[in-house]
Amino acid sequence: MLRSRKFIVIIFITILSLIGFSFIFFRLSKNRVAALESDAIPATEAGSVSATDAITSAYLPKLEFVHTKYEQGIPRYALLNTIIPNRPRVGITTYKVKPGDNLFVIADKYGIKPETVLWGNYDVLKDNPQLLKPDQELVILPTDGVYYEWKTGDTLVGVASTFKVEPDAILNWPGNRLDLVDVAQGNLDIPDGTWLIVPGGRRELKDWGPPAITRSNPAAAAYYGSGYCGKVYEGAIGTGTFVWPTVANFLSGYDYSSIHPGIDIAGSVGNAVFATDSGVVVFAGWSEYGYGYMIVLDHGNGWQSAYGHLSAVGVTCGQSVGQGTVIGAVGSTGNSSGAHLHFELRSEIYGKVNPWDFVSPP
Repeated sequence: MLRSRKFIVIIFITILSLIGFSFIFFRLSKNRVAALESDAIPATEAGSVSATDAITSAYLPKLEFVHTKYEQGIPRYALLNTIIPNRPRVGITTYKVKPGDNLFVIADKYGIKPETVLWGNYDVLKDNPQLLKPDQELVILPTDGVYYEWKTGDTLVGVASTFKVEPDAILNWPGNRLDLVDVAQGNLDIPDGTWLIVPGGRRELKDWGPPAITRSNPAAAAYYGSGYCGKVYEGAIGTGTFVWPTVANFLSGYDYSSIHPGIDIAGSVGNAVFATDSGVVVFAGWSEYGYGYMIVLDHGNGWQSAYGHLSAVGVTCGQSVGQGTVIGAVGSTGNSSGAHLHFELRSEIYGKVNPWDFVSPP
């Protein structure tokens, strides 16, 4: 009996202890929430935040809002600045020659070499840049190379060898539209008259300017035109120095290059043309290779000079002239897109040379 009473007392004390501990824990929690409400989260206009929000905010880091250009969403990709690359040409286009054009001007418009303009138009220019004239319609290749018309009996290997390329260069150019299956089976049959682009192809450049004409054999130029002189002449000998051959002092067309072994000096029709050095006239008259009226002087010391596209020839075959003497007038005869003087210098040792290396404008 006594033991039962003790047991009941122990249970009663235990229950009271639990109730006391619970009350103390409740009061501590309430005080903690009150402290957080007053210290951690200030009241807003709408009232105090909840205790749960206060506790959560107290233990989270404070984040700052950063304004960006994407607050209204990410712009559509179509609005971004994009560049759509141009597809490279694989076929030909055409160009109508305008007054003042030359191979360099035309080539620069299409990003190709002037030789390519020449080699793409053999049927029109015959590899002679002096045959270029206004209103001609030229073929413009999409890449540097040669344009070739296939003939009966041609072979791919033979054509490639002629233009110094590998057969695959012709075969694989998409603009040629050659069937690779037929080639693999040995059935390549290119119809006669088909035009093919030969990428990287080239031909030997020809010098269509006046040939070497000496006072000892001026008749050597008989094929060049009716202005040739047919006798042996004696006369003035050059000084070995050269003066500027006309009034204007800047270019108006071609500069010196491998396809144009001279310079085109600007001028107006009728401007005076001077002998660049003393010498003898070995050609005076019309030329058949695009230079119109032309004069060639032999200076008797291994040098010769030529003057083309003249409007007037003021000297005759065999005449001796002194340095700086007026021998003709600037013009636009022959194949010329405007008034200018075509001027060349030739050495027996070096061949045709760049005039800029020997003479300067005043």
